[in-house]
Parts: sequence; C-alpha cells; structure tokens
Amino acid sequence: MSTTAAVGSGPQRAPLNTRVRIPHKRALGVFVAPFAALFTAFYLVPIGYAIWQSTRVIEREGTYGAPTEVFGGLSQYQTALQNDAFWQSIGRVVLFGVVQVPIMLGLALVFALLLDSPLVRGRRFFRLAFFAPYAVPGVIAAIMWGFLYSPNLSPFAAVTSELDLLSTDLVLWSIANVVTWVYVGYNMLIIYSSLLAIPAEVYEAARLDGASQLRIAWSVKIPLVMPAIILTAIFSIIGTLQLLAEPQVFRGFTTAVQSDYTPNMLVYSTAAVPNPSLAAAFSVLLAVATFILSFTFLRLTQRKAFQ
Repeated sequence: MSTTAAVGSGPQRAPLNTRVRIPHKRALGVFVAPFAALFTAFYLVPIGYAIWQSTRVIEREGTYGAPTEVFGGLSQYQTALQNDAFWQSIGRVVLFGVVQVPIMLGLALVFALLLDSPLVRGRRFFRLAFFAPYAVPGVIAAIMWGFLYSPNLSPFAAVTSELDLLSTDLVLWSIANVVTWVYVGYNMLIIYSSLLAIPAEVYEAARLDGASQLRIAWSVKIPLVMPAIILTAIFSIIGTLQLLAEPQVFRGFTTAVQSDYTPNMLVYSTAAVPNPSLAAAFSVLLAVATFILSFTFLRLTQRKAFQ
C-alpha cells in the first residue's frame, strides 16, 4: 500500500506501519542475480551433492559382480564416526588451534597497535613488512620452511641437528609456525583497518583525562576493535579445521605426517582410494563441526560483550 501527501501540505513521512513500495525491483534483481547464480552453482550445489554422495554405498552381486551404487542411509556416517583416524585428526587440529590461534591473533593485535601508535615511525615500511608473508602462497611457504627445518638442507644445521623440528613431537608446532608466519599480517591488516575507523575525538578525550599511550591502547583501542578480533578468530577457527596445504607439503620432509594427519588430508586420501561416499561423509561431519565451533565461539563472545 502506497501513501500520498496532501496537496500543498509539503513532504510527509509515511506511518511506521505503512509498507513503502520499493521502485525498480527488476533492477535489484538484475544486480543480485549474478551473485545468486554463482552462490548456488559453487556453494549450494556442491554442498547438496556432498550430502547426497554421503548417502550412497557400493553393492556387488557376488564376489566378482559389477559394483552398483545404491542408497545406504546413514551407514557412511556410522563408519566415519567409528573411524579412529578421523577422531585423532580432529583432536590434532583442535590442539593446534587452541595454541596457535591465540598466539597468531595476539601478535596481529600487537603489530596493529604498534602501527597505530603515534610513537612509531616508518609505518608504511612495517605495514608492508608485516603483510608481505601473506603474499607468499601457503604451499611455497611450507616448502621454504620445510627446507629450513630439514637437518640435511637447512642453513641452520647446528640448530636442526640438535633439535629435530620435523619429529613426531614437534612437527605439529613447526606447521603452526608456518601458519602463524603467513597469516599474522592478514589478521593484523583487519584489526589495523578497524583501528583507523576509530574517531580521533576518542583519543583526544582520553589524552585530556591523562591517559598514557599504553592505557589508551588497553582501555580504548582494544575494546573498540573487539568485533574485528572476533571476526579474525572465527576465520582462524574455520581455517584451522581446514588445514591441508602445509601438512601435505611436510609429508615430503618427514614421515611423522601421515595421510590422515588432519581431517582434510583424511578426506583427500579417502577420496583417492577411491571411496568418495565415505570422503563425503567425512566432509559433511567436518562442516558440521566447523559450524558448531564457530557458532559456539560467536555466542560466547557476544554473551560476554553484553554482560
């Protein structure tokens, strides 16, 4: 229902309960259609296909009969949940994230605060230096660090010969170092952009109250950029559960990393058997676990913010 203003009465506001007709609906549809098509083709359709594939099983007529793909219900999920390698890989990446994510985000926050501090000079240089590792592809970074860790190839042989960074006990944290080195600059840039959006009047008021730069950083800047920190934390949780490139590269440097070292590596090796249905079940369970962890973290942080 549209509203009209009385002649000569000047512009009037529509009542709150009145529906306002939106013009150019077709134009909005034209702009939204490309995104909707790509989102459906490359997001919704693969998810639907993975769910459908996870319900399929292979049956044979006799010992040497031709394989036939039939509906198997939730049998693949039962097999996946009973797989010890799957749970070990989940536990491994959870331990990885509990240690690596806080360290990475802590460094990103410190670097962002340093770049935003008026006491630091050469901001452009340091901003580029901190962000430069993110420009290196993850596979290339893993190869580079793999050579640095290798006792026979590293230029720091005096250290790597005494401390085996590719051993079973330390290889997880060696991978964590690579991920931290690559993504600190990316997370720093998100937090730094949030710092730049804080009005200068807030800092001036804090300085008039006698707050030092350290006090301003702790009591003003960090609380105001908390949404950006939460955003980077959620991205990091999702990336941790999807860890693949770095451990896959490290398989060429050490036998401590097996084909089922992380959930995504297990999915990849299972699909290569080939057993695409079980791999799809692993993928769906991993997606559900990622959603649960991310949503739980978001809810907990929002609850604390409103307390």
